[in-house]
Amino acid sequence: MHIQARRIFRLSFVPALALAIAYAISTPLPFIAPLFAFFLTAMPGPPLGAKKLLGLVLLVIITLGIGILLIPLLLNFQLTALLLVLIGLYLSSYLTVNLSKNLPGTFLAVGVTMISAAGTVNDSLATTIIQALVLGIIIAVICQSLIYPFFPEDPPDPFPDKSQLTEQQAASSKIKGAVQSNWIAIRSTLIVFPAYLLLLTNPMMYLPIAIKAVSLSQQVSTIDVKSAGRELIDSTLLGGLFAILFWFALGIWTNLWMFFLWMLLFSLFFSCKIYQLIATRFPASFWLNTAVTMLILLGPAVEDSASGKDVYAAFFSRAMLFILITLYAVFAVYFLEHLNSRYGKNTYVS
Repeated sequence: MHIQARRIFRLSFVPALALAIAYAISTPLPFIAPLFAFFLTAMPGPPLGAKKLLGLVLLVIITLGIGILLIPLLLNFQLTALLLVLIGLYLSSYLTVNLSKNLPGTFLAVGVTMISAAGTVNDSLATTIIQALVLGIIIAVICQSLIYPFFPEDPPDPFPDKSQLTEQQAASSKIKGAVQSNWIAIRSTLIVFPAYLLLLTNPMMYLPIAIKAVSLSQQVSTIDVKSAGRELIDSTLLGGLFAILFWFALGIWTNLWMFFLWMLLFSLFFSCKIYQLIATRFPASFWLNTAVTMLILLGPAVEDSASGKDVYAAFFSRAMLFILITLYAVFAVYFLEHLNSRYGKNTYVS
């Protein structure tokens, strides 16, 4: 089987299996597991071993634990806490942009925003979110380990093309040099912080918005300004459309097996787009963000249905907030870049 086909099938089966397991064992926030499955499996390579998985879990607990330390400050010294959150968001963006430490940066952002805000409601909610994230990672890695032997990567080439490596290193060096700027980290920080202030007003309602904001901040750090508007807005709108299609498809026959099969079908489509089996003018990051948006909207809708809430009203509210926060992110990127190019001493060119 061609390597492209193997990667497509692997990225299709792992999120679907993670979703089925998470909902079958009723983990808290079960849609987190397929989210991590998409993120981890989209990077070609073997699954994490036991030691690396343990290290990742410890990293998650430590970074998310920072959010728990902020809870007493938020309850008693709000201004100090907000300044610390701002610094934490900057550090998370710095880790992602300047040091290429995507996972530590992302989890630090989640810790200082979602965990700290959830703790203002009650400590058990913050603990539940940490538990959901840790279980989501473990389930995603287990599913990777189960699926990977059927669709493995090619063995490494013992005699790589040195000229190709030189070109790749030059391109990597160029990209790294382009993003070695604190300005990008500041720009990313300013995307999340207003969403965090909104989250503090009602953590239970706006929790999916915080997940989307963190996702946007990471994406804004890795795409150029010219592509930001089209990619962020289009992927968010398309993710919402796919969430609606998924919801109505699931309503035809609602059970866990059909949930798994529909997830497999949608994941197959996204995988074909990500790995260019189906021709597309959008990059892989666009389709990955579309899949993530779909899951962030779909997961809470399923939970609302199980608890008897008005699914359509809640879905519409979340979708509108997603669109608004995406429009804000795009506006902020363009506005900040305009200020930087006009008044900054060193103009940053994306």
